[in-house]
Order: sequence, then C-alpha cells, then structure tokens
Amino acid sequence: MNRLENRIALVTGAASGIGRATALRLASEGASVVVADLQDDRAAAVVAEIEQAGGRASAMHLDVTDESSWASAITATTEAFGGLDILVNNAGIGDTVPLEQSTTDEYLKVVAVTQNSVYFGLKAAAEALKASGNGAVVNVSSMFGIVGGFGTSPAYAAAKGAVRTLTKSVALGWATEGVRVNSIHPGFVDTPILGETDRSMLAQTTPMGRIAQPEELAAAIAFLVSDDASFMTGSEFVVDGGYTAR
Repeated sequence: MNRLENRIALVTGAASGIGRATALRLASEGASVVVADLQDDRAAAVVAEIEQAGGRASAMHLDVTDESSWASAITATTEAFGGLDILVNNAGIGDTVPLEQSTTDEYLKVVAVTQNSVYFGLKAAAEALKASGNGAVVNVSSMFGIVGGFGTSPAYAAAKGAVRTLTKSVALGWATEGVRVNSIHPGFVDTPILGETDRSMLAQTTPMGRIAQPEELAAAIAFLVSDDASFMTGSEFVVDGGYTAR
C-alpha cells in the first residue's frame, strides 16, 4: 500500500511509542519521514529501521517546547525534502498526582510539552502545509482530553483537552486552504508513558479487556493523513477500546 507516496511527513516524539510506530507506518506507505525527538540515538535507530525496509527518513533533534527550534525544523525539512505535507504532533508527557499534590512547575512542564508544542508546530508548519495543497495534521490528544479519567493527572487532562479544541479551531481556519486538521484520542497504550503502571489493571478498566499497541494508533493516524480521510477535518478520532462509550 502506497497511499502516502511522494508525501513528506514530520512526526514528533518519534523515537518511541506511538511516534515510532507512526513513523514506521507512514514510511511503509510511501512517505518520507522526519523522525523528530530529543532522544537522538533512538531517533537514529528508527531511521535505520525505515531505511532497512527501503524507506526514506531523516532524524532531527527537536525540542518541541522551543518555538525557534520549530521554525528551524520546518525550514530544514522543506530544504531537505522539498516541502511538508504531513505533521503529526505526538510528543507529550504526563503527570500522575492529584491536583492537591501537584506543583506549578510540574504542571507548566506538562503543558509546555503536551499543549504548547502543538501550537508551536501548527504555527511553524502553516505556510509549508498550505503550500502542499494536500496538507494533513494529526494532533495526538487522549481519551482524557474528553473525559476526566481517574481524577488525577490534572495537567495532562488540561493539556490534552486544549489540544482537542485547538484542533477544531485550526481545522475551521484552514478548511478552505487545503489543510485538514484532526485529533486522535488514544486510550491506554503500551508505551513508555505508562511507566510502572499495572497494565493488567488498565486492561480491566477497558471494555475490550486489553490495552492498545502503538501500531494500532499508527494505523489510525495513517488513515487520517491519507486521501481516504479526504473529507475529515476538525474530527476527534477515538481509539480507546470502548472506554469513553460508557
């Protein structure tokens, strides 16, 4: 399947988890992929994996919380590959404590990585995506950008909720400019962000009785950036094993 042949994609947080799986999936469908992350060695390993499979990719060191770094990243991408068609804002971190135990510094750090980075990415990539004529953005939110979850992780919930509505606002602004913007809302996924959390407990809270694998989210993201989703913009694509259906 080459749905993304001749497309150029930039994926943040692409050294591990959903980002890594997405970079591999987009490359397998024909896209040239910029693997952006702070973890240089792991990003290089993802690039090597893509190239070994016959794909085209490049690693990029990117601090998503730094607006000037975003401008440089988009310039480097367009100079190296000739443009930008796809942006996947995936980078994010979480918090695990109730509001009363949180600190302002911790809260703002989560917001910087998980929310502000999406704003910076959209703003920096706007011109290139519009020039593409077939631009597509997926912002990775969360099911906890829709529902309150366990009543913990206040910064994560706030940031992911902001990503959800920012997506809709930008989608409306760009609806006639050749750029589609959608959000994806994963449930529990077997990625490093879960840390030492008991995965069996998370599976028990999910109606399907298991947690997701990163590749399942990557498949959904690949659909959203492809022409198969050509009439979708401003949508929230929930991939949570039924969690929010209750």
